[in-house]
Amino acid sequence: MKRSDKLDNTIEESFPASDAPANTVVTGVRVGPSAEFVVRDNPEESRLETEVNGEIATLSYERHPHAVVLVETEVPPSLRGRGVANALAKWAIETAERDGLRVVAACPFVRAYIKRHTPSRSGEWSSTTH
Repeated sequence: MKRSDKLDNTIEESFPASDAPANTVVTGVRVGPSAEFVVRDNPEESRLETEVNGEIATLSYERHPHAVVLVETEVPPSLRGRGVANALAKWAIETAERDGLRVVAACPFVRAYIKRHTPSRSGEWSSTTH
């Protein structure tokens, strides 16, 4: 059995009946204005991805036992200014929180996103410079 098959079986077995099937790692989660972006985790590449008009934007990460380091956001020039990077950052942070992981924002964009969207949550997330 391939690794991806094992993951699919594990995911299917672990979801409670109340979870919407559209909100899975396999199918992705729609985020952004009018839920126009589908963000997917690509664990083999250690990055989140969303495809818009045939172009892929990414947020690379390093997953550790108790934390996730958000390393770099890459958005093609033609997709900039449309909220794509915001959607990636939002998904990464919400997923880390759900999984009980500390977020370490090494990416300057993610650090700015956290400052813009969570001013009252100091101490829960950390940022670092590289």
